[in-house]
Amino acid sequence: MKTAITLLTDFGTADYFVGAVKGAILSVNPRAVIVDITHEIPPQDIAAGAFTLLAAYKTFPAGTIHVAVVDPGVGSTRRAIIVSANDQFFVGPDNGLFTYIYDREPSHRSFHVTSDRFFRPKVSTTFHGRDIFAPVAAALSNGIAPEEFGAEINDEVRLPSLETPLRIIHIDRFGNCVTNVTRAGKGVVINGRTISEFRRFYGEGDDESLFAIRGSAGFIEISVNGGSAAQILGVERGNEISLTGLQDLQD
Repeated sequence: MKTAITLLTDFGTADYFVGAVKGAILSVNPRAVIVDITHEIPPQDIAAGAFTLLAAYKTFPAGTIHVAVVDPGVGSTRRAIIVSANDQFFVGPDNGLFTYIYDREPSHRSFHVTSDRFFRPKVSTTFHGRDIFAPVAAALSNGIAPEEFGAEINDEVRLPSLETPLRIIHIDRFGNCVTNVTRAGKGVVINGRTISEFRRFYGEGDDESLFAIRGSAGFIEISVNGGSAAQILGVERGNEISLTGLQDLQD
């Protein structure tokens, strides 16, 4: 069966890890269509993985299976889970990585993966991405129902809310500061500086002043034309922000 299976990990591409995960999927379903979202999540950075998955998942069609592996607790008692949401599946560790999917898809269902008949014959305590998550995703793509993998659960591990406090939740490779704000204020205050100009696209205007913009993930970003807003502001992910008066922005 041709089903899209996405991969999101902190593995990088210098080692054999990503290739081995793909091989484990294809060994169970040779017709799977494997799509890399990214393998450059910072090592062990669960929150960065959660944001990236949130920003990407809705672009994929119904039936897509997302394998997400940012798993500092690999080999421990943390659970392996399947999440069914938005007519898609999410497979990975129960460590908060799917928090923002739970928030956006309140009718989701989660299952504790315990049926080892779907695992590879020898499971490494250091590589569940290859030995558990990959073959489980491939089995799902072959039409196995999520209920076959284990019992339904409702006590998933969650990260702090995406809604509060107001803060920077992501800094992209260009230095744009993505906030958790979906409605902007007359001014966005970051590190003691108020950014009061709002633009429709990054190249609007030819100066080097800071401005706010609605980014493609649906959140307000602080940016600068041709430079790094994060560097100018001296901020990092998690820094809190505040607003001065709410207003709606054009999409």
